[in-house]
Amino acid sequence: MARRRNRGRAIDGIFLLNKPAGMSSNAALQRVKRIYGAAKAGHTGALDPLATGMLPICLGEATKFSHYLLDSDKRYITTAKLGIRTDSSDADGEVVATAPVGDDVTEERIQALLEENFSGEIEQVPSMFSALKFNGQPLYKLARQGIQVEVKPRQVTIHEIKMTGFRGDEVDLEVHCSKGTYIRSIVEDLGLMLGCGAHVQMLHRLDAGPYKSPDMFTMEQLESLAEPRAGDEEIKSIQARLDQVLLPPWTALVGAPELALTPEQSERISHGQRIRLTEAEPAAEVLLFNDDKSRFLGIAEIDAEGILRPKRLIASEQ
Repeated sequence: MARRRNRGRAIDGIFLLNKPAGMSSNAALQRVKRIYGAAKAGHTGALDPLATGMLPICLGEATKFSHYLLDSDKRYITTAKLGIRTDSSDADGEVVATAPVGDDVTEERIQALLEENFSGEIEQVPSMFSALKFNGQPLYKLARQGIQVEVKPRQVTIHEIKMTGFRGDEVDLEVHCSKGTYIRSIVEDLGLMLGCGAHVQMLHRLDAGPYKSPDMFTMEQLESLAEPRAGDEEIKSIQARLDQVLLPPWTALVGAPELALTPEQSERISHGQRIRLTEAEPAAEVLLFNDDKSRFLGIAEIDAEGILRPKRLIASEQ
């Protein structure tokens, strides 16, 4: 299968960036793409400029599987500042109200509110400063123009929420949640329930889907790998260092069943043909590899009749 010609290097993989504060997700994406010299790149769910942490960046053919990460569960830690509300519900916004933090704001009361209102399936109204779109325009752009639109509630799932610290006017939370959950909305709502208001002072994404925080790299670490070193004979030495920290595209679907194909089956699948299998269990998604599992071919489904149907194939030799 021929690869379309693009400007840039044909490199396929997933880089786990620990996004720094003060940088937009798109700016982070463009910097990583430039360092790798990649022809194609995309991130898997934006973080606000204020936020730090896990931002998986897909390069090359890995972009074909980015939606699995967009749809995955996430884990965050955040600090809620009590007594101050902002228009964006985070520290980057303008203060719109202040109120004293009363003596009735206790750890016990906060814990009770978390358990009663922010556990399991809940309805949440996204902030006007979110990246959701209204008539093709991101809400945050409309908000900055002073334009208010009706934002419909959406259902999200909070798998776990726990208070990890309390310092009078600051509350530390850890949240394991489904896609589409806005931590700033949780903090805003909690502040309103407490009667003093609140906003996000710090937000850090620990995990995204199968990817965990210990595996992230900072921008400084990535840039260090790209710096010429003694003994580097050519640009390929730098590229090899960079490529070593990339994860294979199939890791976005880790846990899915795997299937090794014969050379003949691999050739047929690469041309989009269906294959009848024997003794195959139906599966919505199967990771396809060549016979010795040295090359990832893409994903397919196995229907109830044992037919292997290609869903998304990659054009690389990885």
